Amino acid sequence: MAINFDLNDLQAFRAVAQLASFRRAAESIHLSQPALSRRIDKLEDALGVKLFERSTRRVALTNVGRAFARDAERILDDLDNALLGIRDVASSSLGHVTIACVPSAAYYFMPQVISRYHRAFPRIRVSVLDASANEVLAAVVNGDADFGLNFIGSQEPNIEFKLLLQERYVAACRRDHPLAGKKRVTWRELYEYDYITVGKASGNRLLLDQALTGLPQRPPSICETQHVTTMIGLVEAGLGVAAVPTMAMPGSGHPLLTSVPLVDPVVTRRMGMIRSKARPLSPAAAQLYRFVAEMKVGARRRAADVETPDIDGGENVDSVDAS
Repeated sequence: MAINFDLNDLQAFRAVAQLASFRRAAESIHLSQPALSRRIDKLEDALGVKLFERSTRRVALTNVGRAFARDAERILDDLDNALLGIRDVASSSLGHVTIACVPSAAYYFMPQVISRYHRAFPRIRVSVLDASANEVLAAVVNGDADFGLNFIGSQEPNIEFKLLLQERYVAACRRDHPLAGKKRVTWRELYEYDYITVGKASGNRLLLDQALTGLPQRPPSICETQHVTTMIGLVEAGLGVAAVPTMAMPGSGHPLLTSVPLVDPVVTRRMGMIRSKARPLSPAAAQLYRFVAEMKVGARRRAADVETPDIDGGENVDSVDAS
């Protein structure tokens, strides 16, 4: 049976699926809204299924539509494949790459990488899903992201984990705080002050709880947040101190914030790139993946706190290391 639709119909479908709006989708691919609707109607008629639930207020994919969205993305990625494989047209190729990453990695890695990538491939759009560690892992496993930056996933059998760096946890505080003048701070000293922590659903909280099982009962925190970056903002506002991974800290020139290494024990986490072993990267995604892997650790990092590891043959490692 012949399927009567074309590439333009698939591109229209992808635009609506990604933007959840016929108006915004029409604008993004430079069509009138009626013309876009005709392409979607044509695609639904050709497939014999309803791809969207539509009302005056919202547009949502049906169950069949969600499944077809992944197939359509692969089809369009295959087209990008052919274009990106030809050096002369790579700079004018169209495409879309989605990377999922924990917020601290998004802040630390992605500005430089996306800037470089955009210069090389100006017509390829990059989406960044900044989410919790568990959500980043799920996005890569489910195919909602091409690859991810995360500190969990190394133990997943269907996930490839490529180690980028190892970083230690530090005490984040204001420069006018009593801890700011110390060379190092023990966890017991940290917990003598009002402190802020991430909630129990956070991957960072799980990592720290596992690493600090030998410490006596900790006093309750004065506040819990979902993300480390939010916690840093509360520290800056003077609400308390916090234990954070080094890369979450702003640069050394920050006027209000500073950090002090935490000891007894030293707790580290390993940040790496995760991707599905079962699903090859599109050429556009593979190029972004390579750019991340090649990026030098930023000038903000302190050599004593963040270490770029020797990963020759040793990429699959534990994500918690307390020494």
